[in-house]
Amino acid sequence: MCGVLYGAVITTIVAVAAVVLAAPSSSSSSSSSASETPSSINLLMPNVQPQQPDTYLCYASEVNEAHRYLTEFEPKADSHVAHHILLYGCEEPGKRPGEVWNCGEMSSESSSQQYPQSPVCSQGSRILYAWAMDAPKLHLPPDVGFDVGKDTPVKYLVVQVHYKNVSSFLPPENKLDNSGLTIRTSPTRTPKQAGVYLLATGGSILAKSIEYFEAACEYEEKEIVPFAFRTHAHSLGRVISGYRIRDGEWTEIGRKDPRLPEMFYNVTTPGMTIKKGDILAARCTMENTKDRTVRIGSTQDDEMCNFYVMFYVENPPLPTNRDCVSNGPPLWSWKDYADQQKINLKGVPATVSVIPGTEKPLVKTTENKKQRRNMQRFNSPFEDGLGGQTMGGSDEYLGPVEPGTYKEPSLEQLLDEAIDGMDPQELNYMVQELARDEQRREEEAKLQMLRERQRMLERNLNFP
Repeated sequence: MCGVLYGAVITTIVAVAAVVLAAPSSSSSSSSSASETPSSINLLMPNVQPQQPDTYLCYASEVNEAHRYLTEFEPKADSHVAHHILLYGCEEPGKRPGEVWNCGEMSSESSSQQYPQSPVCSQGSRILYAWAMDAPKLHLPPDVGFDVGKDTPVKYLVVQVHYKNVSSFLPPENKLDNSGLTIRTSPTRTPKQAGVYLLATGGSILAKSIEYFEAACEYEEKEIVPFAFRTHAHSLGRVISGYRIRDGEWTEIGRKDPRLPEMFYNVTTPGMTIKKGDILAARCTMENTKDRTVRIGSTQDDEMCNFYVMFYVENPPLPTNRDCVSNGPPLWSWKDYADQQKINLKGVPATVSVIPGTEKPLVKTTENKKQRRNMQRFNSPFEDGLGGQTMGGSDEYLGPVEPGTYKEPSLEQLLDEAIDGMDPQELNYMVQELARDEQRREEEAKLQMLRERQRMLERNLNFP
């Protein structure tokens, strides 16, 4: 994974993906929650009634066959009720099939009491499908499918629904909801197996400004063939673009206004491949018309920057690493990529921040140069993001630092300068990020300890 974004942010970023299209009204108790036929799986919420805005609910279904191939995804939701839907594949779900649980990273205390709290997957999590904003159903190419089942890493399917607005569940309406997905399947193995690669960022955007949220990672696994892409942001996203960089040449995977229906669209460069040594890069161009700083997060008051690449491989297995996440602005941009010669920023397409159907690019207006320079020095005291130096309060690149000409500052100096370059909101954001990271490490340590205890108990129980 690229950048240094940690679990809380990854979960946040990943908790953003998709839901809504006409289907069962969010009121009745008409259908069973997870029924199966030889050709489909209906993974629907079982008459839920969330009471708090921005509630994320999950519901699981076990795949009983050794192999089953997912070929079509049909949303069953109302855009006035469900903000988005994500379909996860899990080795183990957060809760057992038949239970509904709160799987949001930032759920409130009251919503946690209404439904038990747990992650989407307790083990082996991957995104299979994402949907929002009245997008139509997705049918994969005839020879492509997602391989799931008891003999695969995906033994359970988990649907996650984000309930942004819960007014219809409160008095006097008191409605119930069956939002979810109908998934068409085939028992016959498809020649090509599908997967999803996610590029995403953390970060924040200042009030009344335009900002670029960027991610980039070197791809280090087997060759894949992208055939569809999807973008996701909340209200501030204007255009999201994704690229493959090979031998310094930028080739567009897809570019879309995220305010349009958030479906998977055909890639804009058909027939392209992604192979080991390529760089995958994405940019979300955001425009903040609000009077406050907005940060990446999971609630309706936050933002998200996600670019999804749906791909296939000719032969299994799928690549292991399928995400690329950066810290985002103001801490990270393409200028901070380690190998500047390889990423070749001079080759960035002129259309990267152009909304399709228009001609002029949206130009970044936030340029807290002192803050960026100080944070770059904090990340690497010997060089800035370009592998060179800046002087005189300017971001102008002055070339490589000559040996012996740079005096390493003390840690205290770096901290003082970094903090001095931040406004109170940005400083508070950094502190919150550090606190979340510390909490994540503590939770992982506790989970590891519990797993070790479980293994010890199992060994004791199996001892002759």
